Amino acid sequence: MRGVTTLGLILLILGALVAVVEAHYPTHGIAGGVGVAVMAIGAVLAISGLGAGVLLGLLGGLTLAGVGGAGVALTVKHAAGVRHRRVRGGAEGLIGQIGVVRSWAESTGSVSLHGGVWNACRSPSIDDELLELARGDRVVVERLTGLTLSVRPAEEWELI
Repeated sequence: MRGVTTLGLILLILGALVAVVEAHYPTHGIAGGVGVAVMAIGAVLAISGLGAGVLLGLLGGLTLAGVGGAGVALTVKHAAGVRHRRVRGGAEGLIGQIGVVRSWAESTGSVSLHGGVWNACRSPSIDDELLELARGDRVVVERLTGLTLSVRPAEEWELI
């Protein structure tokens, strides 16, 4: 029975390591599920190998599998929910944000946005070449090219 207990403990440790892999290399629950299953088998072998009986070992293994499976399912659910969120950082996170003109001359200037000052140019989508921006005007970022924002004047409904 000593060999069965040792094998059970080895499977418990191996299963825990495989479950931890899920946290560092997302496999959408596959590694976590395999890890929980291996831990459950290890629990059955370890408990029954200690002389507690196969029935008690199965009960312990099923309990471990249920709790571990619920944990993996919850983790995968939360991870999947994050994938559908809007990007908040980087270049994609600036699109649609509202900034304030600091200075403007002809079709270029500088815009204050999220505590930083950016070079900006008039967005190509603006047809009116006579439309001039002034200090304090609110603008909407339409795209980012390098470190230069392409902006257009913010409409009234965007400022609400």
